[in-house]
Amino acid sequence: MSRKKHITIATRKSPLALWQADHVRTRLVAAHPGLGVTLLPLVTEGDRLSTRAAPGHSGKALFVKELEDCLLDGRADLAVHSVKDVQVSLPEGLVLPVILARGPVADVLVCRAGSSFSAADGLEGLPARARIGTASLRRRAQLLAERADLHIIDLHGNVGSRLRRLDAGEFHAILLAEAGLRRLGQEGRIDLTLPEDLCLPAPGQGAIGVECRADDAALLTCLHPLHDPDSAACVLAERAFSRRLAGACRLPIGALARITGQRLLLKGRVVSPGGERVVQGRESDAPAAAEAIGARLAERLLAEGAGAILHEVEQI
Repeated sequence: MSRKKHITIATRKSPLALWQADHVRTRLVAAHPGLGVTLLPLVTEGDRLSTRAAPGHSGKALFVKELEDCLLDGRADLAVHSVKDVQVSLPEGLVLPVILARGPVADVLVCRAGSSFSAADGLEGLPARARIGTASLRRRAQLLAERADLHIIDLHGNVGSRLRRLDAGEFHAILLAEAGLRRLGQEGRIDLTLPEDLCLPAPGQGAIGVECRADDAALLTCLHPLHDPDSAACVLAERAFSRRLAGACRLPIGALARITGQRLLLKGRVVSPGGERVVQGRESDAPAAAEAIGARLAERLLAEGAGAILHEVEQI
């Protein structure tokens, strides 16, 4: 088998995506001294639509399709993604063989500069009918389940543009992923880390994945040192849960798996858009059964009413 001498990484042009691609480049060069690695930044359909909703789309494919096209036509060897943006079913010929050691998984609340909000009071510290910005139906639904009075407003765009709109006074606070803020050096903006019993993250949140062609054996060998088996097992369980629920980015599905000792515990939740109904549960087994754990939990929640909620959302 020939050894890779040069690798081209397809990535979105957003600051967070470039950080993640450069992180993978750094890891690859450290594992294989002398390896040449080049970034190929691209503007995806999701980036072009980032300031508004994209009707008729799940949301996930919009941020990865152009990157996957580069893999399929040979312009790039691999693509780096936030796993939560990757569809649960990949195009034929592509695989997601590497999940890096996972970062923080939580959602966080970021308040407007000068706000009197106190994290010690949790969500109760927000004023009545506070304006909260988020593009995520999952975050919206779970927040409303806790505080039905909040006024949730659509907020699209990259992390920087969302923070600028917050600071311009459009919102009292916005919801973001902790991992993205920390990777961009913006952890000082975090006012409240939402506990998982209040807001379960999206499947794969906080994880960086590497996608490539299934038939590139030399590249698969080259990528192996970057893979974290425990993080991968957790992500596999969460994605299996989402897949069985026909999960898309716009659906209010939360999932989080953790490994403790010899057991993998998966928590899953489906919430109606207004937060009125919550169907949730947990399932555990050996990490080797990660995919089966996700499917079993999804089947149980479907039997308990999750299917009706998801059908309702799909009609919106």
